[in-house]
Amino acid sequence: MQTWQDFRHQYLVRFWSPVPAVIAAGVLSAYYFGLTGTFWAVTGEFTRWGGHVLQFLGVDLSGWGYFQLIGMQGTPLTRVDGVMILGMFAGCLSAALWANNVKLRTPQHRIRIAQALVGGIIAGFGARLAMGCNLAAFFTGIPQFSLHAWFFAIATAIGSLAGAKVSMWPMFRIPVRLEKVSAPRPLQQRQQQAQRRFRVGMLLFGAFAAWALALVLDRPKLGFAALFGLAFGLIIERAQVCFTSAFRDLWLTGRTQMAKAILIGMAVSAIGVYGYAQLGLEQKIFWAGPNAVIGGLLFGFGIVLAGGCETGWMYRAVEGQVHYWWVGLGNVIGSTLLALVWDDLAPAIAVNYDKVNLLQVFGPQGGLLVTYALLALALALVLAWERHFFRRQRGRGQAPAAPVAATA
Repeated sequence: MQTWQDFRHQYLVRFWSPVPAVIAAGVLSAYYFGLTGTFWAVTGEFTRWGGHVLQFLGVDLSGWGYFQLIGMQGTPLTRVDGVMILGMFAGCLSAALWANNVKLRTPQHRIRIAQALVGGIIAGFGARLAMGCNLAAFFTGIPQFSLHAWFFAIATAIGSLAGAKVSMWPMFRIPVRLEKVSAPRPLQQRQQQAQRRFRVGMLLFGAFAAWALALVLDRPKLGFAALFGLAFGLIIERAQVCFTSAFRDLWLTGRTQMAKAILIGMAVSAIGVYGYAQLGLEQKIFWAGPNAVIGGLLFGFGIVLAGGCETGWMYRAVEGQVHYWWVGLGNVIGSTLLALVWDDLAPAIAVNYDKVNLLQVFGPQGGLLVTYALLALALALVLAWERHFFRRQRGRGQAPAAPVAATA
């Protein structure tokens, strides 16, 4: 009994260290590619959700090139991306319930709602313009050896710097409001609530896992996608994995822990994808055109303005942070708006450019070495920036900055 209590507290209630968690996500994303034939991605499915809403409203999508490109067949329950995202929500909510980390928290000022919605729209538009978000065009895009993902990553870093500067404008710096509490909540009541929520979380986790396993027997790809989604959701909620914080904290506080974890996670994932590629599994490669750069700039700016990326808003939303409900709505709206104008933009900035696979350009071993060299360079730049940032702070006589919390 004591062993179970120790395990529960250590792994189900306490937050996880981000570095091993992101490495685990990298390993899982490689296996996800091998078993389902696609990569870990979310915004493509969000765009389909927007398309389904338009269809419900009577809009004919048959002439929309973007929806023809990504496919609108089926429903979220019959598509690999759809059931994977449902698994992510189930995993996030299960983990939040285990830790009693669910509480309705509303934005304290209307400007926060505007930030969430506008930033989410910009990020969603940019992500789909580049054919991927922080996952498909970055964390899982780079291990696919697609050159467009490197264009997107560099542009996202630049866009996030602009977003960080804008987010510090006086109009966005809302004063903290302190509230007087008449009496503390009884400890026993909090313990009872935590126990109830833990049981609900275990029930949700078990029910979804059982459904996914049953699905494996009938439609293996869908079942595996659901199981992987469940695992991805647990990881991002328990380790509070947010790509926005990786970029924003880099510029505002000099903290690089999440950025380094992401780079290591991509390095681990790349070798797995490389192995599957050598077995003949086709990678997901997209156009290395201006769309990747423009999309990355918009995406980087949008996620920092909104305070959350496509994975960050998902786990924070199920934790009860209403701010991120608006971010998620903005993502769906922005991605759907991109579909509206895609046919006008695509010939000039996307589809007439080459899809560059580094394993084909440099050969299998050469492409792998180039990818690792670029990841090593990125890590070196992050470490150099960290030293420069804190050296400059010490020169100004300032104490090291605390990490900026992405709260509503």
